[in-house]
Amino acid sequence: MKTRLASTAMPVLTFLCACLPAMPAGAEALPKWELGLGAAGISLPSYRGSDVQRSEVLPAPYVVYRGERLQADRGGVRAELLRNDLFELNVSANLSLYRTTNDDPARRGMESLRPVAELGPTADFSLWRSADGRADLDFRVPLRAGFTIESSPRHVGWLLAPNLRLRLHDLGGMPGLGLSLQGGPQFADRRWHDYTYGVRPSEATAARPAYAASGGYSGMQVTGTLSRRFGDFWTGAFVRVDSLNGAVFRDSPLVRQNQGVTAGLAVIWVFGKSSTLVNAEE
Repeated sequence: MKTRLASTAMPVLTFLCACLPAMPAGAEALPKWELGLGAAGISLPSYRGSDVQRSEVLPAPYVVYRGERLQADRGGVRAELLRNDLFELNVSANLSLYRTTNDDPARRGMESLRPVAELGPTADFSLWRSADGRADLDFRVPLRAGFTIESSPRHVGWLLAPNLRLRLHDLGGMPGLGLSLQGGPQFADRRWHDYTYGVRPSEATAARPAYAASGGYSGMQVTGTLSRRFGDFWTGAFVRVDSLNGAVFRDSPLVRQNQGVTAGLAVIWVFGKSSTLVNAEE
């Protein structure tokens, strides 16, 4: 089993870990650790189904550690206990950057949404890997509990997000260029949906009737990422598309549109690295 704990202290670090994952490649001699710093820009809706788009520019720390058992990279922090070529079980973490304020038209007068930290097990099934290790296809099944990021965190339910993930390295014969495509349906319980889409009677208005969400299908999500290393510089970009067609909460007055797009770009300068080399994957 592998334990993976992605940082939730800085939203941009989760942006790098979740949206710009490490790309597969054959083992090679790499520095045991690397440190870097840069900037990241992200544009995203206030929440899935919102018609309010916001943009932010954030500092982007870059930390890589390639230990024998402990590893830290763009995929998070991992302590490997057991793993084989066909199956991997780990504990993974994620951080949703969706949030609202009282100025959001759909939620005016309602409690603001807080970012949500997600933590839980992930089963990863290897479906295919190329002979040179530069391409692989996985089926991943993460199950996560959600907790609000605030002084008194609240448990807001459970999310199940099975997905297929295709990763390509040295794309088009260009060293260091990586592409990742990932997508699948999402499912969540009543509490998860009600946190974002529920409207209490005390919050109801003539244009926003009371609404109690139910558990079930939450829509589809597809993400594409592209990254490349140029010497001491690393850059990456991603685009994520959400579709709420058929979602059980589609009738909520807080759902203003069926589709939403999130996109981001990060540029990192790697200013420090270990002189000790270890065999590892980039």
